[in-house]
Amino acid sequence: MITVFGTGTGAPLDAAARAAVRGATLVVGGRRHLEAAVPEGVERVVLGPLAPALDAIERHLQADDGEVSARPAFEDEAEGRSAAPTNAASVVVLASGDPGFFGIARALATRFGPDALDVRPGVSSVATAFARVGLPWDDAVVVSAHGRDLRTAVNACRAHPKVAVLTGPGSGPAELGAELARRTENRTLVVAAALGDPAREHVERVTPAEAAARDWGASVSVVLCLDEERAVTAAARTVAGPRTGPGRWALAEEEFSHRDSMITKFEVRALALARLGPRVGDLVWDIGAGSGSVAVECARLGAAVTAVEKTADGVERVRANAAAHGVDVLAVHGAAPTVLSDLSDPDAVFVGGGGRELPAIVTACARRARRAVVVSLAAVDRVPAVRAALLGAGFDCDGVLLQSSRLAPLPGEVTRLAATNPVFLLWGTRGGSGAAAPEPSPPSTTSNPLNEGAVQ
Repeated sequence: MITVFGTGTGAPLDAAARAAVRGATLVVGGRRHLEAAVPEGVERVVLGPLAPALDAIERHLQADDGEVSARPAFEDEAEGRSAAPTNAASVVVLASGDPGFFGIARALATRFGPDALDVRPGVSSVATAFARVGLPWDDAVVVSAHGRDLRTAVNACRAHPKVAVLTGPGSGPAELGAELARRTENRTLVVAAALGDPAREHVERVTPAEAAARDWGASVSVVLCLDEERAVTAAARTVAGPRTGPGRWALAEEEFSHRDSMITKFEVRALALARLGPRVGDLVWDIGAGSGSVAVECARLGAAVTAVEKTADGVERVRANAAAHGVDVLAVHGAAPTVLSDLSDPDAVFVGGGGRELPAIVTACARRARRAVVVSLAAVDRVPAVRAALLGAGFDCDGVLLQSSRLAPLPGEVTRLAATNPVFLLWGTRGGSGAAAPEPSPPSTTSNPLNEGAVQ
């Protein structure tokens, strides 16, 4: 049996954990925990790399005739009873925070099976950080940037009003602040350092720009990103995590402000959304945004969105529609493809505008998109060039001509069919499946999996 104790945010081990350590034949943990709690004579492994530690645990459990021990028999010293060690191997793992929350429990369960684990959770750094600022966190998005690309955390912070980011080397408050300062407004970062250490704990509110200008050291484990105007809601929660997806999408054109019917019709929008696949952690570009209907719908589904529009009144219309639907869309005034060089790489792109420059715009978008590019166009003459641009960028390409007729009333309480203009929708996906590019795995040979935030 492997007993895993979550040590929370740094409090001393409780009586049960101390008794288990004394009765163990192997203890795995950070150097600080081992030096403070493990008596002489008990074998120990300092984390460190993950793979060697898992190998050491496996060798230790197999040493006793190749059998994994039963649950270790230890007692609570608070009741005056000493630990009762078993004859079989007993392994104790001391993990920061809650080992089941972005911690080592996943790696141990994968290697040895969940039945081999006795997990004693601690208070996570995320729960502690929200407690320090007096906020509930059942509606928070939690993202680990420990050993992973920071882009997912940045996109979540752009799209959601309450996000906790577990930090790591190169993905701390300075790096997060630098990205957010250029991409969004009205965000406050709460930097929580040395949580649980009475002498060193420090929780500070800063702007993204202020965070970017500081050297925060290595003691920060979690950063909260808040849109403080929307961070507190009285609405009762049933499902934890980010807000549930909208009850409907492909909204009617009347639900957006637009000019002269210059808006992507809801039938086209429905299929475009299906091919874009916007989700939490993604970044979507809406190029030639017009009213921003596609941008707003992607944001309602949880993605971060940048809308590019070349007219000033169009930019203001995008912003107004985003505000009306309660989402955050970054509206960029400029013409594609020139303006695209200043934007972060997207997961998916919708192109809904562009005249003669359309093939060049599609090519520029396809070179940057990680997953998909969807193009809406009315002119049949431009279909071959757009298709060639997608294929030339290495995408698999497909498409459809959408022709729909809507029910429309006639005098005398009868109904006719009113045809909408036909629209071509072309899409390109990487690898033919439309699946997202895989996220990079954490560096298992260098990162410490006992530190909360290390993704396992």
